[in-house]
Amino acid sequence: MRRRILQSTLLVVALTALVLGGPLAITTWQLVDDFDRAELTSRLEQVATRLEGPGEAVDVPGLELAVPAGGRLVLEQAGRPPLVIGADVGADPVTETLPLGSGGTATMQEPRAVLLGQQVQVTLVVLLLVVLSVAVGTVVATLTARRLAEPLRDVADRAARLGAGDFRSAPARHGIPELDAVSEVLDASAAALAELVQRERQLVGDVSHQLRSRLTALQLRLDELTTHPDPSARSEALAALEQAEKLAAVLDDLLEAARAARAAGAEPVDLRAGLEAVAQEWRPALRAAGRALKVRVPDGLLARVTPARIRESVGALLDNALRHGGGTVVIAARATEKSLVIEVTDAGDGVPEELVAHVFERGVSVGSSTGIGLALARALVEADGGRLELSRARPPTFTIFLPAARADDVVAPGRLPSSPR
Repeated sequence: MRRRILQSTLLVVALTALVLGGPLAITTWQLVDDFDRAELTSRLEQVATRLEGPGEAVDVPGLELAVPAGGRLVLEQAGRPPLVIGADVGADPVTETLPLGSGGTATMQEPRAVLLGQQVQVTLVVLLLVVLSVAVGTVVATLTARRLAEPLRDVADRAARLGAGDFRSAPARHGIPELDAVSEVLDASAAALAELVQRERQLVGDVSHQLRSRLTALQLRLDELTTHPDPSARSEALAALEQAEKLAAVLDDLLEAARAARAAGAEPVDLRAGLEAVAQEWRPALRAAGRALKVRVPDGLLARVTPARIRESVGALLDNALRHGGGTVVIAARATEKSLVIEVTDAGDGVPEELVAHVFERGVSVGSSTGIGLALARALVEADGGRLELSRARPPTFTIFLPAARADDVVAPGRLPSSPR
């Protein structure tokens, strides 16, 4: 996009320079010729005024003052021999002739090289100005292309991240009404999708819990019926118990398939590079609030997650620390026997006691925020088979447990899947 905008603008600038620069150079060349001849004519008029008195001697020293440097004056008067004042002007000089009142003529000549030198100088100045205008147009075209292309790229990246599961809003606007309108729509869509994901996750959890509870109760009742003294009743109870167990297995398979579908984009992610990229994104906002952000992640930690989801979940925790926490924010990671652990902590007052049990519930907030950030973060982490917990209320420490990458998982050479944009 940027290249096409730049090429189009430069083409217009080049055509404008060609259409205007060529005629302007030709016109300038002719104007210099006209001005030079007008100057010679003016000098001839001065000579004529000195020769107005008939029969008077010619004032040669006075006439020499009217002759241009390197030029020549030729006077032809009736009854007098031609008078030549000045040097030889060579072949093909620039010549202007003025009739005199006594029937003679005065001819002023100038070397052609003098006129050509003036024409070349002035024309070069004009062409230099044309080149300068093209250079200025190129700079303006480059800046304009960048100003238009970068917002378009940002909007496209925002849409791509939204499709990948990154539902964070982008408060930055570009000053272009049409693109800002698209950004507003993307933010509204992100909020709607975040709410939809949270509701879907909550619905799946509620349905799973309710079905498992009912199936467990049904299996217990059927298990009791298997001890019934009536053989036919006992046989039917065993058949029903077998069907209940199959139904429980089908439920497990469906839930596992749903988890696998949600984690379809999971890939090996270098946590150090990924978390540092998230930190770079949030440092300006924390710095503006007079706070610092530190990352303490050792090398070699590879988690199998969806890059957009881990960015979104960690970003939600950093946003929570920015809004409700205080002091330095620290992102730390380590490996345990069964998983990888990411901890986000700050030096704030922590989570109020009455909110500790409800901090991940949708709509729960201690401030004016929407209260869906932490709920969405937990849903995204769980979608990749992980777990998000509040491991300490004061100072607040949120802990993410992630599955480690398998031994046969390989990060593509030269590529960090977790790097944003």
